[in-house]
Amino acid sequence: MRPILMKGHERPLTFLRYNRDGDLLFSCAKDHTPNVWFADNGDRLGTYSGHNGAVWSCDVSRDSTRLITGSADQTAKLWDVQTGAELFTFRFDAPARSVEFAIGDGLAVITTDNFMGNVPTAQVKRIADDPDDQSEESLLVISGIKGRINRAVWGPLNRTIITAGEDATIRIWDTETGTCLMQSDNEQGHQKTITSLSKSADWSHFLTGSLDKSAKLWDTRTLTLIKTYVTERPVNAVDISPLLDHVVIGGGQDAMNVTMTDRRAGKFEAKFFHKILQEEIGGVKGHFGPINALAFNPDGRSFSSGGEDGYVRLHHFDSDYFNIKQSRAPYTAILA
Repeated sequence: MRPILMKGHERPLTFLRYNRDGDLLFSCAKDHTPNVWFADNGDRLGTYSGHNGAVWSCDVSRDSTRLITGSADQTAKLWDVQTGAELFTFRFDAPARSVEFAIGDGLAVITTDNFMGNVPTAQVKRIADDPDDQSEESLLVISGIKGRINRAVWGPLNRTIITAGEDATIRIWDTETGTCLMQSDNEQGHQKTITSLSKSADWSHFLTGSLDKSAKLWDTRTLTLIKTYVTERPVNAVDISPLLDHVVIGGGQDAMNVTMTDRRAGKFEAKFFHKILQEEIGGVKGHFGPINALAFNPDGRSFSSGGEDGYVRLHHFDSDYFNIKQSRAPYTAILA
């Protein structure tokens, strides 16, 4: 499985997102300019220029016509995917961190950081069909969380929003009233900052990664802890395979501690675990620096990783990967 190296960013990667069809891959980085790539061969299609700060996350609409991005320049922007044109800018009093479209693409949730005395929030915006009708007005503002909200995602049928971040607590919020319906147990839950959150294809469960060197699988409706995957490094990124019972986990030591280590010492590999058995079943090395972003293609036949080194690495799985579940043998060699 030889990776395709995609060099389009000048700064560390922060986020990766495939479109629903799996033919486009969107990448965000600290260099202000999101990129879009062909997910098959890694060719760069174009860029989205307009932000003046690091871009922390993005999401693409179901029909792949709209892109939304959240940035440290205190804005979230809507873009035309095909032309790269900037359609609308949501302005805030703090950096915009996490963005996600709801089912139907008529709503989006955007989180803002705790910054210059502002409390962190998760805000719901209505997304108009016509950009001329777009408004900055928030339909709902969720607050009361201590510490930065690193991820906010929609629950089933847009009835809930799930948040996670610096206070190591996962919360599920009612989207009608803005009240907190439930939150994760302090003993069972993460002990340090939650860096990442990824939903399963059917939204029945989701995976969180944390600086406490673990990833945890949760039931979306009840917030019951299902599985825990333990690694020897802080976790920066996680994703769930849409095809097999696998999860992928990536991370590494903090960027400030990286300079004097090679990739072996820094533990910069994407680790694959069996989702049910919680066993580590392989790893993919390659990044020179921590892995900050991971995403499975929606068809489950490839995945991409983004690192502190500024590279996106696109991996198409060999046929052996899909047969390995029968052998029960570790397949580091196959993934490597």
